[in-house]
Amino acid sequence: MKHNTSKKNVAILGAGIAGLASAVRLAAAGYEVTVYEQAATYGGKMGVWQKEGYRWDTGPSLFTMPHYVDELLHIDGKADVPFEYEELDKICNYFWDDGTRLTATKNRKQLLIEFHRALGELPKTLKAYLKDSESKFNITNHVFLEKSLHKVRTYFSWPTIRSIFRLPKVQVFSNMHTQNERRFSNPKSVQFFNRYATYNGSNPYEAPATLNVIPHYEFGIGAFFPKKGIRSIADAVYTKAIKLGVDFKFHTAVNYVSKVGGKYVVNNEGTYDIALCNIDVASAARGPLKSLLGHKRKEYEPSSSALIFYWGMKSGYRELDVHNIFFARDYKKEFNSIFKQKKIDEDPTVYIHISSKCNTDDAPQGGENWFVMVNAPYDDGQDWDTMIGQARTSIVNKISRNLGREIEADIAVEHRLTPQLIMSKTASYKGALYGTSSNNRMSAFLRQANFSSRHKGLYFCGGSVHPGGGIPLCLLSAKIATDIIRRDY
Repeated sequence: MKHNTSKKNVAILGAGIAGLASAVRLAAAGYEVTVYEQAATYGGKMGVWQKEGYRWDTGPSLFTMPHYVDELLHIDGKADVPFEYEELDKICNYFWDDGTRLTATKNRKQLLIEFHRALGELPKTLKAYLKDSESKFNITNHVFLEKSLHKVRTYFSWPTIRSIFRLPKVQVFSNMHTQNERRFSNPKSVQFFNRYATYNGSNPYEAPATLNVIPHYEFGIGAFFPKKGIRSIADAVYTKAIKLGVDFKFHTAVNYVSKVGGKYVVNNEGTYDIALCNIDVASAARGPLKSLLGHKRKEYEPSSSALIFYWGMKSGYRELDVHNIFFARDYKKEFNSIFKQKKIDEDPTVYIHISSKCNTDDAPQGGENWFVMVNAPYDDGQDWDTMIGQARTSIVNKISRNLGREIEADIAVEHRLTPQLIMSKTASYKGALYGTSSNNRMSAFLRQANFSSRHKGLYFCGGSVHPGGGIPLCLLSAKIATDIIRRDY
């Protein structure tokens, strides 16, 4: 990958996963890279919390598209950073309050049987749906997710032209719920697939049906578990960056970036040819990049956030696996609560991730580490203390009701992460997890570009810019941004 860059130096603002990936790509190409990070460590939302023998990954919990990480770790042709993961046979367990249960598996034949058993859906119906999801992936992935939508050259290549002609199949102009309702006879099946809108913090009743591409990530490519936890993804990429000579400045908040004579000055102490922002772009425009981006401080609808409880459970639960979903009774009402009323619904959908099901070291013997999450609105000045207390009661009651077992007495350790804390710890605008919401048919084109059209040498990566949030898309944002840098310099 190395080429003559005349030793151009780059300042990366933020050591989240996209910042780490960008550092690796640029260092491997011969740039001098310095990463600024306000926290004591790298990883952004990929944190870790431990207490009394329990361990939790505090951020993302689902790992898909592992080849994007493998590509980074072998970018220089060396296999010098170990990183191990396994594919999950059971992708997720699903629970409804009326007693319906379904286990989604990677085995396609078993999955078809399970959908017919639990929800009465004909195998041919599910097969057709998953085939359509794969088709959407093939149309969108290599063009709209791996390249900039804001560069004219993107639209003058045969793969792009071919994808544009196939856009009607992507269903940009129809919403997710409408298309799913047309496909399935059981409302629970519709709810099952509507859930995938939450993967980028959106509302399935407003988001484009294009998001029906997401099931292919799980059922077509697979769901995986890093053997040392999600944090090990950041550990591996950071280690690779160090081996490539990247300089990290921790405990160093970027307070101000100015442009002087075509160079970027960070905190009045370091001067760089190139600045790559991995800070949420809306927060950056109100903070360190205010002098450069202040003219673009328009408001946008943030994605949803999350309320997360980290519970150390004293005993094990056979009904649960690594990933588990307890559905709300009224899904549309839940999303209306989140996006319209800006509150957590009285009966929220509950997600439980238990990494100790795979890695027994994450909990004391006989216990389990529960990562319990509900969708929440972004921070808009709500009474969070009251809302969190009510949500906790609803969550405990819902899980207990579905499992036929009172869980409150089993909680030995508790920690929590709120939208307010997400905002303060990671500079995420209003605590949104995925930047801009996708509740708009043109949302993919409305995200911040990976480069500045106003300032040469200023670029962007991370969940708040194209192509979006979540581990795979953050890694792709790093690839897009650094590819543009390499063409420009």
